[in-house]
Amino acid sequence: MPSIVTSRFIKCHDWLKEQGRIRSSRQFALECNYHPQNLNEILKGNRDAPLELIRLSVEKFKLNPQFLYSGEGAMFLDDTQNGDWRILTIVTDNQDQERILHVPVPAQAGYSGEQLDPVFFRDLPAYNLPDRNYQTGTYRSFDVAGDSMEPTLLQGDKVICRFVNPTDWITGIRDHHVYVVVTRNSVLVKRVLNHLTKHRHVELISDNDYYKSLRINISEIREVWHLHAKISQFSHLPPQDPKAKATVDELRQTLQQQAQMINQLSATVNQMVGKA
Repeated sequence: MPSIVTSRFIKCHDWLKEQGRIRSSRQFALECNYHPQNLNEILKGNRDAPLELIRLSVEKFKLNPQFLYSGEGAMFLDDTQNGDWRILTIVTDNQDQERILHVPVPAQAGYSGEQLDPVFFRDLPAYNLPDRNYQTGTYRSFDVAGDSMEPTLLQGDKVICRFVNPTDWITGIRDHHVYVVVTRNSVLVKRVLNHLTKHRHVELISDNDYYKSLRINISEIREVWHLHAKISQFSHLPPQDPKAKATVDELRQTLQQQAQMINQLSATVNQMVGKA
């Protein structure tokens, strides 16, 4: 049985034929650079529409991604609409198997801003993993930047994540799990609390207590990736002495307290200068 997204995709295809926008399913397939026989299997309900076909159908025939993924809105975009939903671009090998795209730190600003430009994605590093767990589904890896997720994740770590379909955000995003959340402006690796049902936002929490939590409205989210594995540098040093770790934690807490005192002192001085 096809997924709900595929069912909506078929509905859009059938409407195009009924309205005479396409002469045949073969024309639709060829304009999307897709094999007509494979499209027939989708239309018969024998397989789901792949992400790349959906992406190209949005680009060629202006199918509305919001309708495809949520059932809301019109089936098609008009000329004034660009759509806020992200349709994934994927890269395949010679056997038509998906490869894992890696998004390094220098590319992350561009990644959050790109939407339907396959050239940008073709320039990203791509690879395969031998583990069967990564042979099904869409995976992507991201560099970890900064220290906000220490000690769980360190700067320079690479996280391998599985794509979470927008239709699964409300029920599929698990509290306290770590996700990569792509917004319009940034790529964030955080622990997540799911408040989408009641408040239409997620709360992003850092494992490093120095950083405050963030609230991201659903309208700002473009992609969500569930962390499955990480690649870290191996250290040959023996495990850290617990006493040394406690000392580091105490020093960090002291620095935080001093920073707060400096901010309070600065505010007091500004008030005195203002009164003078």
